[in-house]
Amino acid sequence: MNNDEVANIHSASETEKKIHSAPEDYADDRDLDAEEKHSNGESHQLPELQRRLKSRHLQMIAMGGAIGTGLFIGTGTAISTAGPVGALIAYTFVGSIVYSVMTALGEVATYLPIPGAFATYANRIVDPSLGFAMGWIYWFSWASTFALELTATGLIIQFWDESIPMAAFIAIFWVVIIILNMFPVSCYGEIEFWLSSIKIVTVVGFMIFAICMNAGVGKEGYIGFRYWIHPGPFIPYLLENPRQDALAKFVGFWAILIKAGFSYQGTELVGIAAGETANPRKNVPSAIRKTFFRIVFFFIFTVFFVGIVVPSDDERLTSDSSGADANASPFVIAARRAGVNALPSIINAVLLTVVLSAANSNVYSGSRILVGLANEGFAPRIFAKTTKHGVPFASVGFTALFGLLGFLNVSNAGATVFNWLMQIAGLAGFITWASLNIIHLGFMRALKARGISRDTLPYKGTWQPFFSWYGLFFNVLIIITQGFTAFIPTFSVTDFFINYLSLILFAVLYIGHKIAFRTEFVKPIEANIDTGRCED
Repeated sequence: MNNDEVANIHSASETEKKIHSAPEDYADDRDLDAEEKHSNGESHQLPELQRRLKSRHLQMIAMGGAIGTGLFIGTGTAISTAGPVGALIAYTFVGSIVYSVMTALGEVATYLPIPGAFATYANRIVDPSLGFAMGWIYWFSWASTFALELTATGLIIQFWDESIPMAAFIAIFWVVIIILNMFPVSCYGEIEFWLSSIKIVTVVGFMIFAICMNAGVGKEGYIGFRYWIHPGPFIPYLLENPRQDALAKFVGFWAILIKAGFSYQGTELVGIAAGETANPRKNVPSAIRKTFFRIVFFFIFTVFFVGIVVPSDDERLTSDSSGADANASPFVIAARRAGVNALPSIINAVLLTVVLSAANSNVYSGSRILVGLANEGFAPRIFAKTTKHGVPFASVGFTALFGLLGFLNVSNAGATVFNWLMQIAGLAGFITWASLNIIHLGFMRALKARGISRDTLPYKGTWQPFFSWYGLFFNVLIIITQGFTAFIPTFSVTDFFINYLSLILFAVLYIGHKIAFRTEFVKPIEANIDTGRCED
């Protein structure tokens, strides 16, 4: 690196230091620069997301972002498929993968807390085509999940009165979520703070209830580990040959990994919110460091307690009901087994807050990803424009439009479409996590090429870089093998495409962009890790 290059890097660093150490002063300078450009006939609209999220907002987004229907309802399906111990191992295993991703993301996001983080990171550090494909499939997963959550709101309301038309509440909550996302990001943070608080209190309350129920409170009497003995710790799945009992139990364990992954999705929202967080150098590492304890406490402990109070052969876990109201929740099934009849309505009310929180986060995260895509030239420039309060109104509106797909579920024909959308969302999570591991490995190569020590990073992840290789290997393995059920007992073309549609879409986006724009992989020394860098 010659002296001119060093001088340029130093100049960029000083500029970024000015941006982050004195945002008010920089805002004035930016306005003057904009006026100067305008007077010279230049026009360039930059994303102006504002750092309005406080530390308590980020902490609750980190804690509550992944607590949704996957935890409140999906854990029951997992136990009925793999058994209590099989589900516990599966959630622990996927939790270790998520933790590897979060420590990797933590190092990059605290160093570069920028808007639309994921696509921008991939574009700058690894490969523009990866940024394009990763950003769009991650956006689509959140947009389609928004439609699913809106449908769930209608089903939850119908728990109290089945005569209420589902379409009415899909429309009502669609409008409500759009309005909420048009307020400044501090409003989103405040709403998530209180809704996440309700979710956390409910999970903790269920654990206390499960301990009491297991100890003998309720009509079941003392339970202990009765259900681990009968029906058993593991459940055979798909394979009915007694000689293949061990393999069938492993199949059950592997089959729920994608469900466990869907439950954990949202944990990475900290990386999205970093671009709008005040003092990210301090607040983002604090949120990332607590990821391990959140995974253990809210997910692994919940699966453990559900497994000791609800037997895996309870028919309500695999009923043909809608699967999105309180009847399908293992929390409610446990309460009914204990003879507590008032709890189902309480849980259903909590589920409503859970779904609204999830829908709110869907639009928020989807819109911010669009900002990043637009900023990198991967989407129309209008998606980067914001209101004076820092709200990307076009991105919010476009993401929210996909919520209208929720009306498909009003008819029976829409069920098939929604299964496809849900599968896209579930597998897209693993694709995103694998991409984040790749980004982190590229980030470490860039640091090494620049001669920058990891000891100087605002946040230094655990067991890196080995942890990123661990996460990358198993993320890719799950992505490739998660659709194996399409081959058992006989090959099903429909199931195959449902299971692999997300991967096919990602491949088409990546290869199509690579061919169209002939992009090259970013060399470590050329990776842009300066623009948006967080300084003391």
